[in-house]
Amino acid sequence: MENYAVYGAGVIGSGEATLITGHGLPCTVIGRSETGLERCRRVVEQNWDDMIANGLAEEKNKIAAMKLLTVTNAPAALAGSTFIFEAVAEDAAQKGEVYETIAEHADPSAIVASCTSSLSSAALAKVSPRPENVLVVHPLNPAHMIPLVEVVTQEKNTPQVLERMYAALKTLHRDPVTLKRSMPGILVNRFHQALYRESIYLIEQGVTSAKDIDTALRYLSMRYASIGLLEFFDDVGLPLEISIAKNVYPDLCSTTEIQDYAQKLLDGGNTGRISGRGLYDWSKIDDMDYRYRKQVPFFATVRNWTMPE
Repeated sequence: MENYAVYGAGVIGSGEATLITGHGLPCTVIGRSETGLERCRRVVEQNWDDMIANGLAEEKNKIAAMKLLTVTNAPAALAGSTFIFEAVAEDAAQKGEVYETIAEHADPSAIVASCTSSLSSAALAKVSPRPENVLVVHPLNPAHMIPLVEVVTQEKNTPQVLERMYAALKTLHRDPVTLKRSMPGILVNRFHQALYRESIYLIEQGVTSAKDIDTALRYLSMRYASIGLLEFFDDVGLPLEISIAKNVYPDLCSTTEIQDYAQKLLDGGNTGRISGRGLYDWSKIDDMDYRYRKQVPFFATVRNWTMPE
């Protein structure tokens, strides 16, 4: 059994900590400031409160899990750690400093699973004193709820490291997909950006609204929750799909620049949920209901956890 730790006390790190302790396993989270550490504890507690409110856990599970959690700014607490989720800022130099610290304090065999969504596994290997032990394991947010993780290996990873990594993810009920080489955005963010670009284009062209786009995508997502996109196209048949593509491809948004509509929102301080307004007016959206809707598709997976009591 691996000894799990998390380096980074932000939202993703807090989610990973919730996941680990939710499986009855001790977890050490390394942060940088007392403010960040306290925020991490609050987020982990909120994650548990949400699960309790939705019938996925009981108060006794939360109490037991919080006892398994150590949140500290002392890297020496990594002693004995053998599997570490790295969730610090998307900066190779900063990650390199973290990898040096991990090498100094953690077990020499420790696997470092970076949660990065933008840096390549090969780039991370270059800034690590133990390149064979570093790879990308990118979760989706909320990291404790969504089983999917995107794994990007690199040529210096040994078969033993990969075997341990997949076993560790299985222990945590994660569902990995693996890329044979690094690509900007890995898989999910590439799909996200393609959909986002087309959505902004349709809004700019006055074709439809953000709300109607989201309504359409919710039903589309329901279909692909049970069958795959490519499975569906194979079912439709290549002749019909090629016919549709010939009509649609020429009219799809193909810009490689940030669109004016999105840039004007940003320049006006309308940055989304955090500012209260973006494509939506968030003052009209119930925050608790939004958190529920964000997590409800994945409730069944949490029921597979062996929670501490």
